Amino acid sequence: MTTVHEPTATARPADLCVWPASTTEPRAGDVAVGGVPLAELADRFGTPVYVLDEAEVRDRCRTYHDAFPDAEVLYAAKAFLCRAMVHWADEEGLGLDVCSAGELELAVTTGFPPERIVLHGNAKTPRDLDTALRLGVGRIVIDSPSEIARLAAAVGPDGHQRVMVRVVPGISAGGHEKIRTGTDDQKFGLSIADGYAAHAIARILDQPQLELTGLHCHLGSQITSVKPYLAAVRRMVGLMARLHEQHGRVLPELDLGGGHGIAYRPGEEALDLTALARKVRTELADACATARIPVPRLLIEPGRAIVGPPGIALYRVLAVKRTGGHVFVAVDGGMGDNPRPALYGVRYAPRLIGRHHTADLARVTVVGRHCEAGDILAADTELPADVRPGDLLAVPVAGAYHLSMASGYNLVGRPPVTAVRDGVARLLVRRESLEDFRSRDVGV
Repeated sequence: MTTVHEPTATARPADLCVWPASTTEPRAGDVAVGGVPLAELADRFGTPVYVLDEAEVRDRCRTYHDAFPDAEVLYAAKAFLCRAMVHWADEEGLGLDVCSAGELELAVTTGFPPERIVLHGNAKTPRDLDTALRLGVGRIVIDSPSEIARLAAAVGPDGHQRVMVRVVPGISAGGHEKIRTGTDDQKFGLSIADGYAAHAIARILDQPQLELTGLHCHLGSQITSVKPYLAAVRRMVGLMARLHEQHGRVLPELDLGGGHGIAYRPGEEALDLTALARKVRTELADACATARIPVPRLLIEPGRAIVGPPGIALYRVLAVKRTGGHVFVAVDGGMGDNPRPALYGVRYAPRLIGRHHTADLARVTVVGRHCEAGDILAADTELPADVRPGDLLAVPVAGAYHLSMASGYNLVGRPPVTAVRDGVARLLVRRESLEDFRSRDVGV
């Protein structure tokens, strides 16, 4: 597999090209992933249910190692995290990129080495920093000037903590304005253009208990072109060169973040990982040679590109309504377990599974069960015209930013997460129940 998007598979329908490589359709409508029929999973675990192809997750981890053999690859936990995911990342040699005490504690209590974890975030709480120091996190990414004094005080005069600085390189990239984080008009990082990044670096160098190991940037999400990353390399190396000239310091690390785009529907563009790795290495070597500084070690933070394509969401159709010239197919999940369509207007390619159909395809809108007009899972998509209550719909590329962003809206419990591999299915995260809601509610 040479790209971040769908791995090569043999003789399967075109609409399955964004599904995991293990996907098969032995009989029309009977789709299996990891050797397990999806209809059986729906019967066993109920719906909605999320399915992760473990082998596909691991394969994507190894693909990153192969593409960036000399880099430190950190899985971005915000995409999706559970104990099994922590184990998979650890066993495949990845580090972790976390952004809260919750993510950090889950990882460390699962057995993940804290020295291989990077903590970042634009507004770290005292608990975030205290937990990071208590557990011995490898690096803390400083995102604002106020964090410098807070962190130095928490570390204490005799302590030591490795840190990085998140820099805003002034580059616009990403699939939607709400997920573009490399420009000066958003909340993350310190700008090169206005001098705040350079000022923060100088302040950190005055704190002996803080060891500045490198610079960090993250341009955004769903980036499908290599060019923004090359521009970021040039600007980050330029800042590192000025740091060397002014302070005589050579930073050994450069973190280019993640945001590697994937295809959610057949025909969509995805970031070419092989091209990214080759061109970034070349650009970094050339820029450092021109600046006459040593080439820093790269860090990258893929999340969506590792866990997105291996994930499938299964829903049961509850109702089919024809009104105002539209056909609405309502399912038993929605924005409570996948808020991305409501937030960003993203589009998916749901598929009818579990039965053979001969009906023509019709334009429909797949909607959720939540009390919002914007609770839409797939607008203007194609499904068989005879879709009916009781049918199963599968939504591919559902592993990232679904359950990690899920809510308890309408007190609808979050779905369970299952893993499939070699014909075996197992439960990773149980379904959230009414008892879970009741036990948290202590008021009368």
